[in-house]
Amino acid sequence: MINNDNRIRIIIGHYGSGKTEFSMNYITKLKKLTKKKVAIADLDVVNVYFRTREKKDLLESLNIIAIDSSVNASTLDLPSVSAKVMTPLNDESYEYLMDAGGDNVGARVVGRFAHLIKENDYDMFCVVNANREQTQTAEGVIRHIREIEKASKLKVTGLINNTHLIRSTTIDDVLRGQEVAKEVSKACNIPIKYVTCLENLVDQLPKDLEGEVFPIKLYMREDWM
Repeated sequence: MINNDNRIRIIIGHYGSGKTEFSMNYITKLKKLTKKKVAIADLDVVNVYFRTREKKDLLESLNIIAIDSSVNASTLDLPSVSAKVMTPLNDESYEYLMDAGGDNVGARVVGRFAHLIKENDYDMFCVVNANREQTQTAEGVIRHIREIEKASKLKVTGLINNTHLIRSTTIDDVLRGQEVAKEVSKACNIPIKYVTCLENLVDQLPKDLEGEVFPIKLYMREDWM
């Protein structure tokens, strides 16, 4: 269960992996399971599309604290991160999720705060989409993990099989991604924490998958997208 994960959750993943969609689903589920303060930080200062800051009004309507750029101007996109990012790191009354950028440049932003993150107080989950060019194989995923770990100065503690084609996702996509995730898990001794799946496909999944099945809805894609 997500409320059993460590207090600080850092979500990484290659561009197009769906890490922000996962982050939105995760944080909204977490809010329903805890009475503590819940915050999410958008640390992506590179990619200008599909970021949690686009859903700030929704998050705040759910009483989730949304932290993004230090510049409060929706028409500007500047590579800055609010100092407010540090507050939930230092305050154990928060449950916290950090949605990081999609490569080692984004991970370096996390690395700026690594000295504030205690070893037993965080999880860093790598979102894997085996339908993306650079993470179609275990070797590609492992290379990505090593780059992220070096840049962030933190260790990946769990894998998320998020293999998808948005609304065209099939069970075969999920299962193919699961095989890649299993190879990475075995090679790196990193457990598969979650297996995501569109809500309408969950009943078709095998019952013996490694990792917890995590039904998702599409927050970041409008109906026409």
